[in-house]
Amino acid sequence: MAIGIMSSLLAKSGTILASDHSSVVSMNLFVALLCACIVIGHLLEESRWMNESITALAIGLCTGIVILLTTGGKSSHLLVFSEDLFFIYLLPPIIFNAGFQVKKKQFFRNFMTIMLFGAIGTLISFGIISVGAIQFFKKMNIGTLQIGDYLAIGAIFSATDSVCTLQVLNQDETPLLYSLVFGEGVVNDATSVVLFNAIQSFDLSHINSTIALQFVGNFLYLFILSTLLGVLAGLLSAYIIKKLYFGRHSTDREVALMMLMAYLSYMLAELFYLSAILTVFFCGIVMSHYTWHNVTESSRVTTKHAFATLSFVAEIFIFLYVGMDALDIEKWRVVISDSPGKSVGVSAILLGLILVGRAAFVFPLSFISNLTKKASYEKVGFKQQVTIWWAGLMRGAVSMALSYNQFTSLGHTQLRGNAMMITSTITVVLFSTVVFGLMTKPLVRILLPSPKQLTRMISSEPSTPKSFIVPLLGNGNETEGDQSNRNITRPTSLRMLLSTPSHTVHYYWRKFDDAFMRPVFGGRGFVPFVPGSPTEQNGHQWQ
Repeated sequence: MAIGIMSSLLAKSGTILASDHSSVVSMNLFVALLCACIVIGHLLEESRWMNESITALAIGLCTGIVILLTTGGKSSHLLVFSEDLFFIYLLPPIIFNAGFQVKKKQFFRNFMTIMLFGAIGTLISFGIISVGAIQFFKKMNIGTLQIGDYLAIGAIFSATDSVCTLQVLNQDETPLLYSLVFGEGVVNDATSVVLFNAIQSFDLSHINSTIALQFVGNFLYLFILSTLLGVLAGLLSAYIIKKLYFGRHSTDREVALMMLMAYLSYMLAELFYLSAILTVFFCGIVMSHYTWHNVTESSRVTTKHAFATLSFVAEIFIFLYVGMDALDIEKWRVVISDSPGKSVGVSAILLGLILVGRAAFVFPLSFISNLTKKASYEKVGFKQQVTIWWAGLMRGAVSMALSYNQFTSLGHTQLRGNAMMITSTITVVLFSTVVFGLMTKPLVRILLPSPKQLTRMISSEPSTPKSFIVPLLGNGNETEGDQSNRNITRPTSLRMLLSTPSHTVHYYWRKFDDAFMRPVFGGRGFVPFVPGSPTEQNGHQWQ
């Protein structure tokens, strides 16, 4: 008996060790592929067509084909997709860095337009895609889908992925367009996830006016509380670092506290069933406005590059895995055995609904936004509207994660409807990212000719971590005062107009910020006291 038990334990331990070894091998291969993506992406940096997202997808597809051939068609990926892996580990650094690096002046100057596109526009796109899916898919008989599934399809394909466009645009050269595309993309993803969660939390089998009002109320509740949680987390980190002066002993503690507080805000939102995307995004904005200025000079450089590096690696990881997962034979077996042509039809209909749903709000809402703008440089031109419309046509990892969440809970991909929707999502993500992404650079170059030097001057306010590195790249002979004097001697009429005080929301916020917020939470102008540090000696440059 004892010998039998011992032999069974040894057999199990051997299986575990073998499993651990295979996992280590898989991780080694995946890390090697990440390195290959970075190297090849660098070599293709000047390409007219390719970008890092498409490069990672292509490498993922090629790797998936090799794995399929070596495993006899059983598998195509090294790692198993998990919504937890995506939402808990990969998405937070991407969204936080987006908020941390954003030019806040441009973002909040165009805040109403961004909210129009990101929130109202997403709701319009959600409605068009949901109604279109109900009308077309019921006639095609693709499987047993309920009303909640059709609404989930609307939320899934309303989530945009503007990474390809943002890699082409430059926020210093086209500040208005970049802030609109970037801001709308983040708010859009947050709105889509909030919509998706709201759909799952309601019984939609019997829709009435009460359910509709509860749905709207729940949506607003999630949106507002998620934003407030992110702001509070950012302010708390700023207050702690300002009061305790961690830099006196170790800059590592400052950097570690900023990273952990950012991640804590995301996990708290998940704990309370809020929108973690919105929370960590606004936490990043608040940290860049207050916390980042409270740390020592070396910590400022470190945090800027650390957050950017984590975001970069997470993005490459996601696109690489999506490329490999697209060839997973288990998903395609059910669809191919039924009707391959039907899957192509479903994907084509979804692409058509995305095109229509996007156009249905970009151009009308741009017209409404332009009515509220007095200056011509604040209005969104037609070519810029086309760029914004194009930027939101691509679908990415958020759509993939939401699709897995909705259509793998019951029977995984063995159900016909589930398999059809997952494969269609993969097809739409690959087609939109590769085809639309390849055309992004030429389209932007045609629509947006080389920018004038004036746009660089307008966006030169050193209010974000990204602009902190600019003084380090100069020759060091020109002081900030000399630069300001030079700008005053040769002002442009547009710059004079921009510098004229105007009673806007931004104007009143700056007055409130200077009078109440910065004395408590620090921010630009606050110099942490570190004995003998370069920051203490040259602290006047931050005033």
